[in-house]
Amino acid sequence: QVQLLESGGGWVQAAGSLRLTCAAAGSLSSINIMGWYRQAPGKQREFVATIAHGGSTLYGVSVKGRFTISRDNAKNTVYLQMSSLKAEDTAVYYCYALMSRSYWGQGTQVTVSS
Repeated sequence: QVQLLESGGGWVQAAGSLRLTCAAAGSLSSINIMGWYRQAPGKQREFVATIAHGGSTLYGVSVKGRFTISRDNAKNTVYLQMSSLKAEDTAVYYCYALMSRSYWGQGTQVTVSS
């Protein structure tokens, strides 16, 4: 069993910052990709960012330049530093990990107040 344990969500005012953390635990093999998706009420799940084991990154268009993804392979942990937050960043943020199959966290709420 693999669990993805997210933390760091919460409420913040527009233009503020938050840092999300996701730690993978359980029967882990090498984690190829770790990342984040988000889902706002009434909308489809949206790609935010991913980072490969070697460090290469991809960002969604709406967050590029404002969010930074990083990971600690020794700790099987991925981070999402979110800056210059906007009201439209309000969503449930889901951690994602790809090994022999994909895994999802339970989600953490991020609310940005304008």
